[in-house]
Amino acid sequence: MQPSIFVFDAYGTLFDVHAAVRRHSEAVGPDWEKLSHHWRAKQLEYSWVRSLMGRYVDFWTLTETALDHAFQSYPALDSSMKPTLLAAYRSLDCYPEVPETLSRLRAAGCQLAILSNGTRDMLDAAIAAAGLNGLFDAVLSVDDIRLYKTDERAYELATTYFRVYPEAISFQSSNRWDIAGATAYGFRTVWINRSGQADEYHDLPAAAVLPDLKALLRV
Repeated sequence: MQPSIFVFDAYGTLFDVHAAVRRHSEAVGPDWEKLSHHWRAKQLEYSWVRSLMGRYVDFWTLTETALDHAFQSYPALDSSMKPTLLAAYRSLDCYPEVPETLSRLRAAGCQLAILSNGTRDMLDAAIAAAGLNGLFDAVLSVDDIRLYKTDERAYELATTYFRVYPEAISFQSSNRWDIAGATAYGFRTVWINRSGQADEYHDLPAAAVLPDLKALLRV
């Protein structure tokens, strides 16, 4: 039986996390890609460390702090671009296939939601900038419970909202660690492996591995 509830991670799954720096790559400098990847890595690292310590700080604050560290790590780049990059992060590009995929799933009668570490303000801004308003039944932010994925209580936001057991939900993420957490919770998981990364967490496998979200329409 095909699932009728599709829950999506936001950053890296629906929205291209490197779009902010790419958009201003010439102004940032020649190592803009290294800066962008460092920014993302620290953003995630800070969320995991904060979770382990039990000292929650919202995702927008972590995003800003991670960018500070990235600029400190690449001092030759123009750190005066920080406000510009943070503004761009609030209006990230979605991946090309996202609008059509979501529209077709919704037209087929599926229920759609986002479940993200991002704050509600961040998510609302990104959805509006990408023209995805009206496509989601729910936008669920871990900020409401002040803890991050992969804590099972973060995934529970979705089952509570839809009033279903975990196996009734198809959960899509480009982050393999997120897929591992969602699999452990009991979701049917789909790893969107855009860059062909090697698999890990072999004891917590995804139900499907796809190159992009459009492939969902063929599953």
